[in-house]
Amino acid sequence: MDMRIKTMVLGYVQTNCYLVYDGETGRGVIIDPADRAPEIVSACRELQVTPEAVLLTHGHGDHVLAADAVRQELGIPVIASRAERELLADPALNYSTALGMPDIRLKADREVEDGDLLELAGFRFQVIATPGHTGGSVCYLEEENEVLFSGDTLFELSLGRTDLPTGSTKDIVESITGKLFVLPDDIMVYPGHGNATVMGREKQYNPAARYRR
Repeated sequence: MDMRIKTMVLGYVQTNCYLVYDGETGRGVIIDPADRAPEIVSACRELQVTPEAVLLTHGHGDHVLAADAVRQELGIPVIASRAERELLADPALNYSTALGMPDIRLKADREVEDGDLLELAGFRFQVIATPGHTGGSVCYLEEENEVLFSGDTLFELSLGRTDLPTGSTKDIVESITGKLFVLPDDIMVYPGHGNATVMGREKQYNPAARYRR
């Protein structure tokens, strides 16, 4: 297995969309198709990647704007947390209206819960429920390759905002300290915005670290 990660920074709030694929087989997944569906599809074709699914870390408009178009163009399912169902379907909750986007009303083809294992493209993505940024936020851990896609839960030396619908500061701190900081230090973290980081560094210097037990 040869995991490769292409990062596309899309949309006016600079959201990270990840194309994760096996360099040997060309099978892959798309994580958080933020905007510009034609660009995402073009990248897949240029890299000769065959995506098998769209994975959503949460339902905010700046992470899912291109999800439906990508789903239709490539004929692949959209996967999201069951706890995010209401937010995905409501433009007021998913912040698409407030961001000046077209109203987003999205329904996942498959809903997942904490601890579920997604076997896609030759990879095994473990679903980690991390409520806080939204009530249904999740992270995806690929343990064999030591990578975590953290959405807007954990950033480089920062954490996601909690002042939007279904957000909770208490929940996000508990999610980070109780579910993410227990992972090995060598895990590479690929967040929804900004630079990739390393879990060990976040355990030391992230603002949430002061609440570790």
